[in-house]
Amino acid sequence: MPVLRVVILWHQHQPFYKDLVTGEYRLPWVRLHALKDYYGMVKLLDEFPDVHQTFNLVPSLITQIQDYESGSTHDPFFRVASKPARDLSLEERRFALQYLFQANPVHLIGRYPRYAELWDRFQSVGSNPDRADKFFQRQDYTDLQVLSQLAWFDEFFLQEPEIAELVRKGRNYSLEDQNFVVRQQIDLIKRVLPAHAKAAKEGRIELSTSPFYHPILPLVCDTNQGAVSTPGLPLPQNRFRHPEDAREQLQRGLDLHENVFGVRPQGVWPSEGSVSEEVLGIAAGLGVNWMATDEGVLARTLGMSFMRDGRGRVPDVSAGKLYNIHRFESNQTHMHLLFRDHALSDLIGFVYSGMTARDAAAHLMQNIKDAAQPIMSTGIDAVVPVILDGENAWEYYPESGREFLRYFYDMLQNDHSVEAVTVSEAIARHKNFNVLHSLTPGSWIHANFNVWIGAPEDNRSWDYLYHARNFYAQASSGCSEEQRKLAKEELFIAEGSDWNWWYGPEHHSANDRDFDELYRKHLSNVYQALGATPPDYLAQPIISGTVQPLFTPQTNYIHPRISGDMIRYFEWMGAAHYTADRRQGAMHGKVFLMDSIYAGIDDKNIYGRLDFTAGIPEGDFEVVVTLESWPERAVRPRRSIRLSAEVVDRELSAPRISDNGDTLPSDGVRAVLSKNFEFKVPLSLLYATPVESAWPSDEAATKIRLRFSIWQNRLPADALPVEGWLDLRLLPEMELMALAH
Repeated sequence: MPVLRVVILWHQHQPFYKDLVTGEYRLPWVRLHALKDYYGMVKLLDEFPDVHQTFNLVPSLITQIQDYESGSTHDPFFRVASKPARDLSLEERRFALQYLFQANPVHLIGRYPRYAELWDRFQSVGSNPDRADKFFQRQDYTDLQVLSQLAWFDEFFLQEPEIAELVRKGRNYSLEDQNFVVRQQIDLIKRVLPAHAKAAKEGRIELSTSPFYHPILPLVCDTNQGAVSTPGLPLPQNRFRHPEDAREQLQRGLDLHENVFGVRPQGVWPSEGSVSEEVLGIAAGLGVNWMATDEGVLARTLGMSFMRDGRGRVPDVSAGKLYNIHRFESNQTHMHLLFRDHALSDLIGFVYSGMTARDAAAHLMQNIKDAAQPIMSTGIDAVVPVILDGENAWEYYPESGREFLRYFYDMLQNDHSVEAVTVSEAIARHKNFNVLHSLTPGSWIHANFNVWIGAPEDNRSWDYLYHARNFYAQASSGCSEEQRKLAKEELFIAEGSDWNWWYGPEHHSANDRDFDELYRKHLSNVYQALGATPPDYLAQPIISGTVQPLFTPQTNYIHPRISGDMIRYFEWMGAAHYTADRRQGAMHGKVFLMDSIYAGIDDKNIYGRLDFTAGIPEGDFEVVVTLESWPERAVRPRRSIRLSAEVVDRELSAPRISDNGDTLPSDGVRAVLSKNFEFKVPLSLLYATPVESAWPSDEAATKIRLRFSIWQNRLPADALPVEGWLDLRLLPEMELMALAH
């Protein structure tokens, strides 16, 4: 009799949230998912010994879990949740209100009545931390701190007596209760990796890996692969091509698994299911026996479609292709390939959370059997791969989906026509492999790479990565081994897929700006590690935001005295003025140093002013103003200069004007730091002068644009405008006034 083999692969992944230079975690999701999902997903299989599965643990996730196990991590979210409420500063209270409610409001917050009560109160003031603070008392904060952590505890952990008693208490938590929750977290996280190792040693699960920092391997090998999967796709200006990086990312992933679990992985789920023939060759050369991706890649490779009928079934001839194990053979490359059933996987990820657990499990089991029926009716074994995230879906299920999984696993274990096996077990038992001699590059999303390349934001991020990678190649030979190691690590982190996941139009979250800033921080760290100053553009967000700044264009010539005194209101009247709205997307760890900027011209000079948020920043720093003059219809600036001045012990050094690193004469340049920072630069340094708007020559500058940034430890700490530039029109005064009216 033919056999139906169900291959379930849970992909466990979180981005690399740690800043290697500061050691600080910029988001808390590794810790929270380690508490809620990773342990229980494996532990649950103790109840179903005949249900074998594959767990794919991304290496950078493993290293972050190990970091938390040490108890020495710098996690500001954990720190705020741990601090006695009476000791929270105003900033920390606002931070707690902004971030400790970032959880599913139904299944995590709503499960705890007191947590839901506090959530409703926060919602009633528009989810605004500034306004909400006065409605939260000390006990409210303590309850929020405790419940926001308990809400992420695994179902198995919630059954333990002391934790269960704390849940039953419900409200009015004490500092002792809070400290208990804090201590428990590290102890519980320490169970995650040993649970996986034990199950793998017993042969109940297979552990597979991914490239270390979760890069899109085909694009790391060659960004031109984006246009292979999508002809005509706009590509970055610079072609990133580093197959040696792809190989090392994969090599290190295999090595880490062997070191942690004692067994070298046989298989790889490539990041986002992204494959190409070059990637298969690299993996085969490293001894990888199998890889998996999505049915869409197989469909494009075979030139067919896996369209489903009203019952979700593919046509009989298609089933014979999809529910099989394939063997790629080309030159020296030999690789087993599995292609996930996209529809079945998505049912778990997006549909079954809205059904009763029993009905959802029964529906999934029947769909699996129906899918395999056409191939099994011919007497041939069928392999049905179900592959998806092993953590993200469960936030939308009651009690992390455990009831649904128990029903489903029970059906798998007790149906003797079905085998629930690991990928390697399925390969070992399979007989009728389909041979492929070519493979169309693609990922699990639309069988292309458009999520990670093609959009302006995506392409800009690849260009920034290209420049950082080139700088590393040029500068690392003259640095110490320690410097090279840190810079390379930061580069590999920046090669990860997670940053571009949030760029472009496809995906958005409450933490979009957090990811953008962290990506640029990793790139900045490359330069800093090698003893250089990062490029100015890394101070500017890549992401296009919805934050609406307050902007007023210049309406008059200005002639301010450069003294650094904020009181002289009338001297700056008529200047362009920019104040960013900092309320949206604020990230803990991001210190807002700059409140607003002013800029304007007269017939000889450009003037600028920077107002600080809370006085002159503490410690030493550097103020940088980038200025560019632009001709009409130009594609590049006529002149770009950089005004920089260091502040040491609150004293401003003489300003330096440079062009592409070369120092320029500073005649007529003035910069002052008092209550604020002000400067004056002759327009002649920008090869600019106000011109009649009706008769500009092709080379005459018609506008100046500028931006301010503050640098600390050679890294960008804050910048205005938040996005883009502040533009000034180079017009005679009367025309400027007429334009304003």
